[in-house]
Amino acid sequence: MNITGKKAVVVGGASGMGLASAEALAAGGATVAILDREASEGKAIAERIGGIFQPIDITDFEEAEAALATAVEQLGALHIAVNTAGGGTVKRTLGRNGPHDLGSFRKVIDLNLVSTFNMNRLQAFHMSGNEPEDEERGVIVNTSSIAAFEGQIGQVAYSAAKAGIAAMALVMARDLGPQGIRVVAIAPSLFATGATSKFTDQQVAPLVADAAFPKRMGRPEEYAKLALAVIDNPMLNGQALRLDAGQRFAPR
Repeated sequence: MNITGKKAVVVGGASGMGLASAEALAAGGATVAILDREASEGKAIAERIGGIFQPIDITDFEEAEAALATAVEQLGALHIAVNTAGGGTVKRTLGRNGPHDLGSFRKVIDLNLVSTFNMNRLQAFHMSGNEPEDEERGVIVNTSSIAAFEGQIGQVAYSAAKAGIAAMALVMARDLGPQGIRVVAIAPSLFATGATSKFTDQQVAPLVADAAFPKRMGRPEEYAKLALAVIDNPMLNGQALRLDAGQRFAPR
């Protein structure tokens, strides 16, 4: 899909990989709606890139539906969706204080997997009314993790959620193929976002020791480059693409 002139939403677009994706989409000629928390820098960023900002709580599913609808109404259409919002916690299935509590497990599943699916089903609905371009109406890019494939000790909830995002890609691509909508998940390794962006070289070194090359954390703009490549190439569909410098997580 040609990005120029398209309408895009970036969920989690006020920081990290989402911010880099929003900036890259805008630089490529798309009009971008940043959907992020009210307290984020989303409004200022949207003004800077010539887009719009819509506050959202992705775990309030009804509110999120309304927020997306408002953003699409302001954009006038929706062709591209990049979903990067999420997070995790570290708890073992059975720890010193007993079994993993269900409350925090469900919270991580809701924050990552359920909220992503909620956004996807609604994004696909908005895309389905587009006039096709080379038979294509829309592209959805989700964010998984290499923890989906080799999660570390204490990542049981996060790995389950990110594995679900990876697994949904093919099924949703098949579901949405008749509408001309593609779905791809990107599965990053450790990226310099949030708290990790402040790590020193000494702190980073052991975390990326098992990467083939380069032995460093990924950069948000490298995620954005892959997201734009996915959008540009119609043959990329129904899969989770690892973005990991050849890294395979060890057990801990």
